[in-house]
Amino acid sequence: MSTPPEVLPPSSDVTSDDRLWVLLCFLFTPLFPVITFFLEDKKERTFIKYHNAPTLILGIVEIIVVGILSFVPVVNCFTPLIWIINVVYAVKANKGENVNIPVITDFSKQQGWS
Repeated sequence: MSTPPEVLPPSSDVTSDDRLWVLLCFLFTPLFPVITFFLEDKKERTFIKYHNAPTLILGIVEIIVVGILSFVPVVNCFTPLIWIINVVYAVKANKGENVNIPVITDFSKQQGWS
């Protein structure tokens, strides 16, 4: 039985702009995380920095998984359900919570990206 993902308490300095950018990063991954890397004022915000690399990695992983699963006829019908993960994480992030994506957030922290 797996343990539920760790959700860190919301930070007090999270602005509505920060929450919006993270929401967009989850919904339009990997495009928005890449854009955020080039915006100096955004990438230095703690809340955005915490989520930016994990959302980019999540988007790349999802593209690879959907690309592979698209060749399996029966499973291909269910690949759009993968994007529901992004919506769930986006809603949590929009509430100001630091969302911990299993494996991906830990990997990102170990690399020093978040």
